[in-house]
Amino acid sequence: MRRRLIARWQGIVLALVGIVATLWLALTGQLGLYINPATSWFAILMACIGALFAVAAFAVPPLEDEHESEADVSSPALRGKKLDRAREHDHDHDHAPSTPPGRVRTALTAMTVVGATLALLVLPPATLTSAVAAQRSINSDTSALDGGGTALVGADTSSFTVKDWAVLLRQNPDIDAYTGTAVDASGFVLPSAEDSENVFYITRFVVTHCAIDAQPVGVPVYLPGWQEEYEADQWVEASGALGANPAQSGTDPLVLVPEQLAGIDEPSDPYVY
Repeated sequence: MRRRLIARWQGIVLALVGIVATLWLALTGQLGLYINPATSWFAILMACIGALFAVAAFAVPPLEDEHESEADVSSPALRGKKLDRAREHDHDHDHAPSTPPGRVRTALTAMTVVGATLALLVLPPATLTSAVAAQRSINSDTSALDGGGTALVGADTSSFTVKDWAVLLRQNPDIDAYTGTAVDASGFVLPSAEDSENVFYITRFVVTHCAIDAQPVGVPVYLPGWQEEYEADQWVEASGALGANPAQSGTDPLVLVPEQLAGIDEPSDPYVY
């Protein structure tokens, strides 16, 4: 019975921590760091419903085990079984570990609750980094880049996002057609896996539903020795023109040759959708 109570309260407290974290992130405008803003209303609604159920769970006492009802306790057979179990427990007591299992479960429960509280409520929210982008391979996920390439051809590029440029370069890598095309882009620095000495990507994450499905997209920038002034994860803004990759290496035939490049602060909404 005690074991079930501990598990019950652990579940309720963990649920409340998640609910409070969701509502706090929504009120502070930071929920978009974890889920697509278009679906934020659903997360907030579910958190409110969950809060009602959690309050109800506190108010409703746990059901007693039907096998331990008053009628069963009065049964001679059940009393005999309980007596046998008690004797076995006394016999094994001398060989039991010094720390009772109940205390171990309680300690693990407390550690779980404290860990969840620290992760969700104490530590500041953070965006995804270049380490995550490197694991997911930039500009490789078809779901993040499929579609829309044809519509971008001939469109006004002044309002293009990093995702738009990545889609256009992936689906229409015509060097002659795009050489000299002006580009303005901002994102965080991600070193090229194939030519890190000369090329880095101005990168953003495309979030479809939440940060779990986020995929990195970026515009390759050709700047030999860029590491002397910039570092991975630093946010930068660049303007320049597309041109053939002077290094003639890697999978990017077109790169941005920057005319202006400067560090910037991370924006409040770092993702694209």
